Amino acid sequence: MPHAAHENITVDPTLANLYKDLHSHPELGFQEHRTAEIVATRLTSLGFDVTTGIGKTGVVGVLKNGPGPTALLRADMDALPVKEDTGLDYASTVTATDQNGKTVPVAHACGHDLHTTCLLGAAQILSTDTASWSGTLLLVFQPAEELGAGSQAMVDDGLFDKVPKPDVVLGQHVAPLPAGKIAGHAGPSYAGSDSLRVRLVGKGAHGSMPENSVDPVVMAAETVLRLQTIVSREVPSTAIAVLTVGSIHAGDAANVIPGEAELQLNIRSYDSAVRERILSSVDRIVRGEAATAGAPEEPTITEIERFPIVVNDPAALGKTLDAFAAWLGEDNILDPGAGAGSEDVGILATSSGAQLSYWLLGGTDPSLFTTGDMSDPALRTVPSNHSPHYAPVIEPTLTIGVSALVTATRTWLPPA
Repeated sequence: MPHAAHENITVDPTLANLYKDLHSHPELGFQEHRTAEIVATRLTSLGFDVTTGIGKTGVVGVLKNGPGPTALLRADMDALPVKEDTGLDYASTVTATDQNGKTVPVAHACGHDLHTTCLLGAAQILSTDTASWSGTLLLVFQPAEELGAGSQAMVDDGLFDKVPKPDVVLGQHVAPLPAGKIAGHAGPSYAGSDSLRVRLVGKGAHGSMPENSVDPVVMAAETVLRLQTIVSREVPSTAIAVLTVGSIHAGDAANVIPGEAELQLNIRSYDSAVRERILSSVDRIVRGEAATAGAPEEPTITEIERFPIVVNDPAALGKTLDAFAAWLGEDNILDPGAGAGSEDVGILATSSGAQLSYWLLGGTDPSLFTTGDMSDPALRTVPSNHSPHYAPVIEPTLTIGVSALVTATRTWLPPA
């Protein structure tokens, strides 16, 4: 049960209906028009000074409540091109047109609908109980986190020219941990991610006359194998890094040697020097394999998306987690270690000079777990974010998520 100091947190029971509505109406990155309108309408009704259209579809609400620091609370709003398979009566059946003009199914398979609902719930509580905090509350509802572009788009659109710069950035992400648990890791917490598209140009020919070709399929195969030596042979053994070739395409017929091949790869790293070394090695290997194959054109390497490394300020995260421990109990606060997932929330902190305190919110049915900590074997079997089967249990996830944001705000913006 919540600590006595937080017993006055009462979550609006109608938030569950809002969550179901958002879940069944997901929108892709930079297309969150319906969600943004709902957010803006609710914030305006609560007395926030609201600005819309920051970074295309971002929404910001500001509420000044006496002297004190400024806290930025962030929620992302976008969904994924995933076909939902949860069986829920509020499951998404939505399709949309993606950035490439392709019609795709859309679902909130990452939980951003929950993030949005929780922040709106916290806004309702904080705006009606202004005696419990003092300072400036800055609520950022961000688009396009899944594209790794939303935070930067808001910053580039003059976010911190339009609203006060924060002293701290606070936020949470629902995760396949037991509902009722909160987890946070100090220092580098979420990996930097670079996704690249590699185009290898060869020379096409009939499959019966390979001597007339420069085979891009073989070139691609050699490139894939050589790329896998970067982490194992060029990155220090004490560093953590992953390089994955997630897509390879060349040709459409069995008896035709195609003219080109395309690879898509993803790099995860926690150190900027390691990242630069991997990117340099990718460039060297791609160009080297093309030269060895006698490619008639230089290969091209294009960035698809990039997420910076997320670094939790140790003191800031410690301050927040201490407040959570006083509320939920020490046993319900976990350290998940550094995660390989990626986030763009850190851009809001680095761009404003603020400290970052970002945590994971358990959202999975607790009965599925045995130990309930980071050693629990269920962590390897329950549906995770981005799975078509992923959907948080509404309670106690929603109540804990709202309460966490309220508790963090009161901790960082104590009454004057």
